Amino acid sequence: MEIKLSEEISLKTLQIEDVKDIYDMIDDQREYLGRWLPFVSFTTSPEFTKGFVEYTVCLPEEEREHTFTIRKKGEFIGLIGFKDTDRENLKTEIGYWLSEKEQGKGIVTRAVSILCGYAFDELSMNRIQIKCAVGNSSSSNIPKRTGFTFEGVERAGELFPDGSFKDLEIYSILRNEIS
Repeated sequence: MEIKLSEEISLKTLQIEDVKDIYDMIDDQREYLGRWLPFVSFTTSPEFTKGFVEYTVCLPEEEREHTFTIRKKGEFIGLIGFKDTDRENLKTEIGYWLSEKEQGKGIVTRAVSILCGYAFDELSMNRIQIKCAVGNSSSSNIPKRTGFTFEGVERAGELFPDGSFKDLEIYSILRNEIS
């Protein structure tokens, strides 16, 4: 599936063929991405990335999370998708990351808006949340701009490879809050 965000930007369903692009970007931007994303330090080889992608795309449809590459003029610039979906309670979370050079252009904000519509309309979700590490204003500005409500802070919500925990800001939006 491909979702056009603009003439240049699109979301494409994650495929096995995306492994090299994903790994190469993580490896090239390890310090930048690793500041807020704990999985970066574990991504030490293309095989690790291949394992993640294979797991993601090979799950049965009823268990699969919808994960998309973000592309600009066909070139890989990031990932976005649903995670920790609870189908019984009709809720999901959106996670994302983007190349440093593409930050600040509204790309993820547009993608989050589109995926919210997809989650509510196509997946029949009632609640979507976004979690952002406290201090990661680039990330936390996205739910603020897209109508999410700040719910609070999950203390020590994410373990980092150095053994430290980061607090997470929790934002949510409900189906009945979309106009």
